[in-house]
Amino acid sequence: MSLRESRPLRRWGLVAGAGAAVVAVVAGAVVYLTGGTAEPTPSSVDSALGSAAPAGSGPAQGSAPASAGASASATPAATGKAPVAAGGWVPVDQGTWKAQVDAFKALAVDPVPAGVGNLPEFRADCQYSHSLADDPIVFPGLAGASHMHSFVGNKAVNADTAPADLMKFTATTCKPAQDHSAYWVPTLYDNATGKPVETTGFRVYYRSLMNTSAGQLPMPNGLRMISGDAKKRQPTPRGAKGQFYCAFYGPGDLDGVARSTNGNWPICGGTATLHFMMQFPDCWDGKHLDSPNHKDHVAFGAGNACPASHPVKIPAITFDIQYGAKGTTEGYYLSSDKEGKSASSMHGDAFVVWDVETMNKRTKNCVLQRRTCDNYGYQK
Repeated sequence: MSLRESRPLRRWGLVAGAGAAVVAVVAGAVVYLTGGTAEPTPSSVDSALGSAAPAGSGPAQGSAPASAGASASATPAATGKAPVAAGGWVPVDQGTWKAQVDAFKALAVDPVPAGVGNLPEFRADCQYSHSLADDPIVFPGLAGASHMHSFVGNKAVNADTAPADLMKFTATTCKPAQDHSAYWVPTLYDNATGKPVETTGFRVYYRSLMNTSAGQLPMPNGLRMISGDAKKRQPTPRGAKGQFYCAFYGPGDLDGVARSTNGNWPICGGTATLHFMMQFPDCWDGKHLDSPNHKDHVAFGAGNACPASHPVKIPAITFDIQYGAKGTTEGYYLSSDKEGKSASSMHGDAFVVWDVETMNKRTKNCVLQRRTCDNYGYQK
């Protein structure tokens, strides 16, 4: 896959998804703050690995804002899958997590070949897989309950998907194949034709956003997260936050050489095409794989450390999404906002499941050691 890496994106420049212009990921900077009520959690990783949290543990039921339509009962009744915890708090199996951490700490670091860079990251490059009006995070078990989503990664994902399914049905559009995760975004449509415009490149970075990787741990399997707000309805004119941007190899205008008639979409010049960049948090509470609003169990670190409420430092996921479109005067719309036709409702979901040994190895070699890795290990 040839995912275009434009000059402004190099060295982790975040564009448009975090602001209208090029916004560098400054180590320790708070790029995005999760909302809602956070449950007090242990202030150290070791205490976070204590006794398992019971189902339904966390803030008092209803204290955290639930996503629209999400329901504790929205799980398949006859599939034998484990139900979502009451209120949407999904506890991690502490025994499984502790075993992963123990294996991570015991893991030897691979020797670093000469010439490897110092960007603490590894990645998966994915292709479009399928489209469904499903969302196994927000509407688990409710087929067709969501707006249309474009899925990359695990090919078996639908409304009924649970972590065990991602480990059982591992066919994927991602490289490496050891990434069994599912990633999805609202489908983009051409406003003139009503036809979908699917992603032509979807790179998922796992990286450190901080200046230090001290205390770095891998990501637990089954972690679910959402970045962005599907309900947001704001114009995205030139210079606005949360807009699509134009990516290119040489000098050019990130906001496009022109705009759509409604001003919400760039028209790209030269060889540039539409892109979107999306950032997820880098700290986890160590107790829950999901929360009622799918954000409160994770948070962004600051000052090269995680907050006491979310003490576990995990790799930060970044979506770098490319579309095979240059922009038109008629513009586009997202399935999450057909009427408003802005880009402000752009959001992304990550349902993380990796081969555990691979996740541990990549996190230790690449993120903990602060070495640049590609899909398969050290980037030479």
